[in-house]
Amino acid sequence: MQRKFLKDMISIIAGIPGENIVDILDEKKYVNEFLIAKKLDITVNQVRNVLYKLSDQGIVSYIKKKDKRKGWYTFFWKLENLRTLELLESFFLKKIQDYQHQIKSRENKLFYVCNRCSIELTEETALAYNFICQECGSVFDIKDNSKLIKDLRRGLERTESDLAELKEELAKEKLKADKVVAKKIKVAEKDKIKEREVKKKERQKRLAVEKSMRESKSKDKSKKRKHKFSRFKFKPHTAHVSSRKLNKSKKKKKR
Repeated sequence: MQRKFLKDMISIIAGIPGENIVDILDEKKYVNEFLIAKKLDITVNQVRNVLYKLSDQGIVSYIKKKDKRKGWYTFFWKLENLRTLELLESFFLKKIQDYQHQIKSRENKLFYVCNRCSIELTEETALAYNFICQECGSVFDIKDNSKLIKDLRRGLERTESDLAELKEELAKEKLKADKVVAKKIKVAEKDKIKEREVKKKERQKRLAVEKSMRESKSKDKSKKRKHKFSRFKFKPHTAHVSSRKLNKSKKKKKR
């Protein structure tokens, strides 16, 4: 059923060639445009013309990859189911409004017709022409809208039924999309936690290195200080006493 709705929307935008592309495109993975062209037996430019129309409405998305050898880009396309169904929902709602407006108009207003020329006019326009056809001179007849109203009502019921089925498919697709988003958020949160843990470990490692460097510098300074003072070690009291004794002995000799 979903494929039918997708084809309906794509045929509205891109015509019959677009319908065939739906059978090849996938909603989960991107498909090479050359493969699409080969399967449809048309040129790549023809494929792109259709896909660009769909891309403008967000029905398909693409990525491009550059050929390192030849230097040109190859496009890979994917079907956006949710966006397509949302567009079709809007289309159905507008169509229902149009049906309702036409039914109301046909039920409450008079329309006149020239059976010979097959021209239909509103009551105001017919009155302006004095109810005489300007083409053949025939008198206008009041149009019987009963059959048209029945056809409009059938069209309205059919569209409302399609819309109800579409909403079911849309609800399923939204649920799938929500699950995908939730999964991405969960993965992103896990990545953030891992990233924080890595940063924390790196910070701890950096702090440990800095601490080790500070301790190493402190030890080096302490060693230099000890080495500096070790060169000036002496016995100050002993040296002073021995010099006094020497002076006294010299004085005695002089006497």
